[in-house]
Amino acid sequence: MKNKLFGTATIAAVAALSLPAAAQSPIKIGFVSTFSGPQAAIGEDMRRSVELAKEHLGGKMGGKPFEIIYEDDQFKPDVGKARSEKLVQQDKVNFIAGYIWSNVLLASLKAVADEGDTIMISANAGPSQIAGELCNKNFFSTSWQNDQTPMAMGEYLNTKGVKSLYLVGPNYAAGKDMLAGVKRTYKGKIVSEDFTKWPDQLDFSAELTKIAAAKPDGIFIFYPGAHGVQFVKQWAQSGLNKTVPLYQVFSIDAITLPQQGDLAIGTLGAQEWVNDLPNEANKKYVEDFKKKHGVYPSYYGAQSYDAIMLMASAAEALKGDLSNKDKVRAEMKKANFKSVRGDFKFGNNNFPIENFYIQEAVKDPQGMMTVKTIATAVKNAVDPFAEKCPMK
Repeated sequence: MKNKLFGTATIAAVAALSLPAAAQSPIKIGFVSTFSGPQAAIGEDMRRSVELAKEHLGGKMGGKPFEIIYEDDQFKPDVGKARSEKLVQQDKVNFIAGYIWSNVLLASLKAVADEGDTIMISANAGPSQIAGELCNKNFFSTSWQNDQTPMAMGEYLNTKGVKSLYLVGPNYAAGKDMLAGVKRTYKGKIVSEDFTKWPDQLDFSAELTKIAAAKPDGIFIFYPGAHGVQFVKQWAQSGLNKTVPLYQVFSIDAITLPQQGDLAIGTLGAQEWVNDLPNEANKKYVEDFKKKHGVYPSYYGAQSYDAIMLMASAAEALKGDLSNKDKVRAEMKKANFKSVRGDFKFGNNNFPIENFYIQEAVKDPQGMMTVKTIATAVKNAVDPFAEKCPMK
């Protein structure tokens, strides 16, 4: 009897050893974001949502366990590129996701998608180059192309009769895209356009003095994270909050609102995801996030959650076998998952075709700062660079 048992165990062990390595090893996901310095709160919000997605999936994709390797880009393109290369070459990940900053993503694209032949999913950054001539079969976005959100705000301002705008943003790839985006659709007068030093400048007193002298009907800004906190505070301190309305993208959100507080109430922004979207996947995501962390998730988190669910949909369809990258890409393109923004589909350049909403900063019934949806600005929007992408 002992010999029989020993023989059975030996056969099982040999069979296990003979399985392909891919069948035994977990799916590996690299996640590049900013986890140190003044913008670390954004990276942490993304990490929390990634971990919540993992919890909702029971720690498995396509029947296989998966692990997430987080890397800190330190808010620097060269560091982000080096961390991305490490994930591809050393950790041999199946996917890389994350990327808050357009300049970090642009610096990393070739090393990951081309030289590394690794699928990457941007959970935030959406530079125009990657949507257009640099589009790549290995690149997918679960966020937006940079121009789209300000384009939606421009459309909304036209309907509200705002006749003149003063534009202010940071002097890097995303800042240029954002200001270009609002100019694509806004039909009123652009009084002036200022680009500030990035990422070092946190004092906007000179720009606010110029705005006061120009007397526009509104101010349009793009300042993520800590920069958005400072601009809103200084806008209020200057007294301009009483005379010149502030319109924004990515500057007032779940991360910044606790610091901006009442100063932000009533300001309007545009976004493709808002925490009160009424689909079931979103309700569960927001409710569970609030239970775990006591705060609302941000769009950074929502986009990161969707990135994990997108990967999981491909792994599920392929029963955990990711060895054939053509098949993985084909399943990714289908976007067969329940997104927190509702219906989700990709355009030819692997950027989403989606709605954009106008949100207002408010206090919820419990007195917590948040944003609520007040209008749909654009439906089924296709980014303006898709036509430059050679992929079909």
